[in-house]
Amino acid sequence: MARRRLLLLLKSFDYYPMRQLNGHSRITNPQALQMLDYLENRRKVHMDAIKYCQEILQQRPVDWEPIFRNNLSQSIRNVDLVITVGGDGTLLQASHFMDDTVPILGVNSDPTQIEEVEQFSNEFDANRSTGHLCAASVNNFQQVLDDILAGHKAPSKLTRISICVNSEVLSTYALNDILIAHPCPAALSRFSFKIKRDDQSFSPLVNCRSSGLRVSTAAGSTAAMLSAGGFQMPILSRDLQYMVREPISPGAASSLMHGLIKSDQYMETTSFCKEGVIYIDGSHICYPVQNEDRIEISSRAPILEVFLPPHLVSENKSAES
Repeated sequence: MARRRLLLLLKSFDYYPMRQLNGHSRITNPQALQMLDYLENRRKVHMDAIKYCQEILQQRPVDWEPIFRNNLSQSIRNVDLVITVGGDGTLLQASHFMDDTVPILGVNSDPTQIEEVEQFSNEFDANRSTGHLCAASVNNFQQVLDDILAGHKAPSKLTRISICVNSEVLSTYALNDILIAHPCPAALSRFSFKIKRDDQSFSPLVNCRSSGLRVSTAAGSTAAMLSAGGFQMPILSRDLQYMVREPISPGAASSLMHGLIKSDQYMETTSFCKEGVIYIDGSHICYPVQNEDRIEISSRAPILEVFLPPHLVSENKSAES
């Protein structure tokens, strides 16, 4: 049997100011020192997680190559599995370079500690990595990896968002969500949209003045969409959820400011801003749009195969039953 080929994609280290310089403390504020200790601990925990995952891989009959995510610039091909060590952000970044032929496993290198969050609640935000899509941590990575290599675990198929601008498909698919807005967060966005199926209108044309339009996948429905008042979707749903952000006087169209784009539908949006931006899975990947650009949004993108935490798979089965 041929040896499996793995890519180990790593979140980069974060470095923080030194506490001392030439034996003298550079920082004297007690709260700042406490925060610095916390950040340094996060860096150490992440480094230890990388070291542990590499040690496990060295003991397995696999060929693997490590690469820091900031150095990733080409499509990921010719591997049997991608393993990300970081959090959801690292997994999201990897997804932008992947098609539907290679599965991915996320390892949460620095999970949030509830006790720590409570301890520092009056000092600072001590939340670490959420790792919503990460099926492993250092506590179970060895077992999860062995189950995958033995064929005892199967990846789930997650929906992604396809975006066309003036009939040209963008090269990046969104795993979480997209935001169409003015590049200045304080500026007004003007656009119209309607839901279509087979080139026929499924909903009336809606003209909006707002702070933008967000569209999320089921996997991304627990992120910004949920914070904005949306709802969590079964993670394997093929539908998309949309929400107009802070609409101005929607009037009779208020019921159309939030809804679903079904798997056999797409949203056709026209921008009426001199300048606008499509943000994909956060702020790092963005595409400019101009006045009267036509944007088509659908779930017709290639799926992404992800090894999910068992509780997410169970929740999806409960939602479908």
